Amino acid sequence: MNRTSSEERLARFQRDGFLVLPRFVSPEACDGLIDRARALVEAFEPGELRSIFSTTDQALTTDAYFLGSGDAIRFFFEEGAFDAEGRLRAPKALSINKIGHALHDRDPRFDAFSRTPALAALARDLGLSEPRLLQSMYIFKQPHIGGEVVCHQDATFLYTDPVTVTGFWFALEDATLDNGAMWALPGGHRQGLKARFRRDEGDRVRTEILDPTPWPEARPENGYVPLLAEKGTLIVLHGLLPHLSGPNTSDRSRHAYTFHVVDGAADYPRDNWLRRDSGSPLRGFS
Repeated sequence: MNRTSSEERLARFQRDGFLVLPRFVSPEACDGLIDRARALVEAFEPGELRSIFSTTDQALTTDAYFLGSGDAIRFFFEEGAFDAEGRLRAPKALSINKIGHALHDRDPRFDAFSRTPALAALARDLGLSEPRLLQSMYIFKQPHIGGEVVCHQDATFLYTDPVTVTGFWFALEDATLDNGAMWALPGGHRQGLKARFRRDEGDRVRTEILDPTPWPEARPENGYVPLLAEKGTLIVLHGLLPHLSGPNTSDRSRHAYTFHVVDGAADYPRDNWLRRDSGSPLRGFS
């Protein structure tokens, strides 16, 4: 990135709260992550473990397995994955919602993808003086059952003081209106933080409402825009940007990989849900 493009990108990011950067990574790099994720799922033996991920009832589905995933690789099912008798409705590979939350530290393929000179330079250009990779997720957005992600701000769940969390979201497959592309409210990051998802020392979680004013209904006439993304596109998200994605009711998956970066110069409160063992300090891009 030259100086002019860096300044233009920063200005757009500050104005809109997001950047859409097509062809940031190659199709081959995307295919490599897809293959690696499939191998991880294939090796996963859930047994009686059936941790379900949902953004519509976050506290209910935040179990010990989830809370302990801050420095591990763990697997979470879609809400609609099981029938009334608790059996998978589809093969395991088509039933996983996501893998999280330390792929970037625990798997060499994801580590190499997440830590490149281009990403380090972009983080610096966006004002992260001491960037640290906090958490990562592989999101499957499965055909027909890929779950809705309700409108939220990433800083609700990954809070620093001041707010520094920044999302790096990669389209590993085309993200379209049909298969659950993200939507965002441009400029919404300037409206402040609406809520914090807190975890106490007894591992109880709760959402503290800071501003009860609801977001406008997620419709184009209310200012929301779809973040359509061809394979290889990087979308960068400000931690206060309201964004969401609908369910995937199509017959095509929408695989994506995302990680979140915080500034090591900011305070990361103990009551964030995501915690790491003292032997697993946060690392930057090197």
